[in-house]
Order: sequence, then structure tokens, then C-alpha cells
Amino acid sequence: MIYKLIGALQHYVWGGAHYIPQLLNFSTEENQHYAEWWLGAHPSAPAIIEVEGKNLALTAFLQQNPTVLGEESREIFGETLPYLLKILDVAKPLSIQLHPSKQQAEIGYAAENEKGIDLKDPKRTYKDNNHKPEMMIALSDFWLLHGFKKKEKILSTLAARPSLVSLVEKLRTQDLHSFYAKVMKADQAQLSQWLVPIIEQNREAYYANELTPDNPDYWVLYTMEAMDISPGKLDAGLVCFYLFNIVHLKKGEGIYQEAGIPHAYLRGQNIELMACSDNVIRGGLTPKYVDIPELLKVVDCREVEPQIIPVSPHDMRVFTYSTPAKDFALQNIQYECGETHRLKIQSAGILMVMKGQINLRSETTVLSLKQGESAFITSGSSYEVEGLSEGYTVTAKLP
Repeated sequence: MIYKLIGALQHYVWGGAHYIPQLLNFSTEENQHYAEWWLGAHPSAPAIIEVEGKNLALTAFLQQNPTVLGEESREIFGETLPYLLKILDVAKPLSIQLHPSKQQAEIGYAAENEKGIDLKDPKRTYKDNNHKPEMMIALSDFWLLHGFKKKEKILSTLAARPSLVSLVEKLRTQDLHSFYAKVMKADQAQLSQWLVPIIEQNREAYYANELTPDNPDYWVLYTMEAMDISPGKLDAGLVCFYLFNIVHLKKGEGIYQEAGIPHAYLRGQNIELMACSDNVIRGGLTPKYVDIPELLKVVDCREVEPQIIPVSPHDMRVFTYSTPAKDFALQNIQYECGETHRLKIQSAGILMVMKGQINLRSETTVLSLKQGESAFITSGSSYEVEGLSEGYTVTAKLP
């Protein structure tokens, strides 16, 4: 069975004004942010499914019809949809963040429940008991932070900046976790000593567009401007531009974020697919609550060489991106006008038209879907994707 599905908007202040409205073809409101479009069954913002002419929250539909998830999914993940599909428009940098493992999430969620911390409390860290591995595919040039650089690269980066040379000896005699802990606990006087000389030295070059985004100095000044951070109230997260990998993804490329890996989306648009969780442990660059003890408990400080997920090959019309995830997979289906793909799905799936227009056909139903529209496909369904105009869809499902 196939059903029309309508996502949920999130208006976080870092979101852009135009990309998501243009993708989904709706008019914008003045001074409104359109940050994320959620397609899934997370209780805080479930998608709406159209069933026999009526609208129903996807969470309620799955409670009433758990068999649509498929036997294997229910055995492993229970009676819930195990993934969440999103579109993001990152106009301003997101907080540096990481996500817990399944075991860490279960322990943290139970502990905060026991303390009586309300789920909507701004100091609540664990919103559910699930882990949140995630993958993303860039829809534009996309910049992000991803994991700690090789230690030698960090030392080289620090040594090249006189105000950070004092950190070089500290790092030479410490492991990365101890070093990162000292950075995150630094007071304003210490942050000023490290960062103000860099800010003053590079301000003129930044505003003259002479700094390039592969330079961490660029992102310090960019983030201060975008997030209205003053030199008198610096954020320890700014130091992390010198510690973490700065990754540039071209349109169609992607990356996978494991539990514990610190990361931050800096600029661009993307498709994001993750385990169905909203557990975020923040590590700076945010006005929201930063729980340093929990951050240091969960953070993975191993040295990371970013592994870029390559662009979907044009000659493979139906292609599934490769990641280690057990909770989700993302399939890319390309089509020309008149091109038809016949498919079968073993788990519940969410299909979104990213470009063009299709007929989505099952044995009993035909949905005509254009760019920005979506469908829910029940487990075990055989279906056809017929291109009405050139484009592509993405489908979230189990591997």
C-alpha cells in the first residue's frame, strides 16, 4: 500500500528563508525561518498520512497498523518507525554537537526521568532512549565540522598562530580527551588570550573576502558574525575550528556521523537521515544548554579521517548509499520522462520527490507526486516509479 505523506516544518533560528519553501512549493511568511522538514514518526513532530481521505498523525497510524512496518523491523526496533528523514537549510551554523550510543541514551534517559526533569525543560539532554547515528547527502556546496583531526595536524594548525602556540605544549603532553576538556572549561580571560589576536589580525581580510573557507580563521569570524558573538563574550566552541576536520562536500556527496563524533553543520542544504531520536549533546556555539560533564562523558576523541560518501552514479538509476547504519538506508532513484522502475520494499519506506514529477503506482493506488511531495510505502509492497519529467526521488528504508 502507498499513502500520501505530509511532513512537519521546524522553524529554528539558524534556518534559511527560501530554500525549503521553494523545494516544497509554498509561500513564505515575512521574517520566518524554515530550517528543517521532518518526514517520520518522531512524537515531537510526526508527519501526517492521508488515509481514505482523512489526515492522521503517522504515529497514530503506526499504533493502529503496526504490521505495515514489517516483521523484521518490528523484531529489531519494536512498533516504531526506526528512522527520521529530514531536509535542512543551514543559513547559520548549528551548535557543535554529538549523539549518544544506544546504551548511553538508555542510561541518560532513565536518569533524567528519575530526576523528574520535564521533557520540555531546556536543560533536558536526553529526549528519548534511542541512539542517533546519522548520514547526510549535500544538496548544495556544504561545509561542516566532523571529528578531531589527526593530532599532528592539530599541532601544526595551532603552531601556525602565535596566540595558540601555548596550546601546542599542552597537547604534546596530553591525550586529546584531556586537552579538549581543558579547552571546553576555559574561562573568558583564557578564551580572549587565545582568540582575540586571531580575530583582530584577520578581521580586515575576512570583510574583504580574502579568507577562504578551508581556513579555520574564516569560520571563527563567520560564526561570530552569523551568531552575533562579541569578542567580550567568546564561546569555547570557536577553538574547535582548530581541532576538528573542516569538511567541504560537493552537491551529491555525503558523510556519516557515528555516535560520539563531534560535528557541526556550518552552511548549505542537505538531506539528513538518522535513527529516530532527538538526543543532542551540545559542545558550544549555541545559546542552548551545554552540559560539559555529559559532553566529556560521551565525546569520541579519536582522530578521524573523514570518509566522504561518493555521489550517486548517473549510470545506476536505482542506487543505495553505503553506510554502517542498521537503522536506515537511503535509496536514490533517477528517472527521465517515461522511464519506469519496478521495485519491492521489505520494510516501511518514505519516498520524497526531490526533482521532477512521478506517478507512484501500487496494485491498488496511483499517486501523482511532484517535487517536494512524499509518500509512505508499507512493508512488502511492490510498486512502480514512473517519471513524468526528469528528476530523482530519495527513499528512506531499512538496509
